[in-house]
Amino acid sequence: MEGSVDLTDVQFVKLGGSVITDKTRAYRPRHDVIARLAGEVRAALDADPDLRLLLGHGSGSFGHWAAEPYGTERGVRTPAEWRGYAEVAAAAGQLNRIVTDAFLDAGVPVVSLQPSASVRCRDGVVTHLSLRPIREVLKKELVPLVYGDVALDDVRGGTIASTEDLFVYLADAFRPSRILLLSRVPGVLDENGEVIPTITPERHAGLQEAFSRARGVDVTGGMADKVARMVDLVQRHPETKVRIMTGTQPGLLRDVLLDGERRAGTEIVAGQI
Repeated sequence: MEGSVDLTDVQFVKLGGSVITDKTRAYRPRHDVIARLAGEVRAALDADPDLRLLLGHGSGSFGHWAAEPYGTERGVRTPAEWRGYAEVAAAAGQLNRIVTDAFLDAGVPVVSLQPSASVRCRDGVVTHLSLRPIREVLKKELVPLVYGDVALDDVRGGTIASTEDLFVYLADAFRPSRILLLSRVPGVLDENGEVIPTITPERHAGLQEAFSRARGVDVTGGMADKVARMVDLVQRHPETKVRIMTGTQPGLLRDVLLDGERRAGTEIVAGQI
């Protein structure tokens, strides 16, 4: 860890792979959705010039589909698996280029920062990611953009670092006030398909089976994994609130960015309900 950064009230926003691509089919970006979300971020920045954002996006039907035949997340050791590692990196980068271009077209000054250039993992856990580029980009009032990518791993040889993995690591340095995770679903769903308004660490254990179902290929664990990581994060950083919400409702991202009290989806917090 390179130390904490002197930036206040940074908010993390992840555009889920299920939102910006069709995860049930290989290499299918949703250009219209990406453009709409970019416009909503631009509108929020226009309405609140003090808003500081760190953006991330999943790999959706790009990185996940490329990784599936090789089992990249589980480890990279053979020549064929290293070839797959290269293919996954290329696929993730391809989607990132689409997202970057759409946000720049909307007037959002994103700077794409390739995670695999500096990230290191140990048995699937991120142990290093260069913070200086992110820090400097934020200081220049630009918007850093990271994404799910391949990573070298001291135990597995290689693996995949999801956007949530990166957010968990970066939260230690930036202490975000909020983390917004956009998905296709309206929030974390219970066994009846209803949105769970709030999840705390105490309640999490009894809910894991209810929200473990997800459609499409996802080699990094799906909703259950995302929730577990975020529960762990708020336990370590009680000042951070996490919201899992839909990215399919026009205007919702803009509204939530501008109104900290806006209720949407599922909130994950350290305290009692």
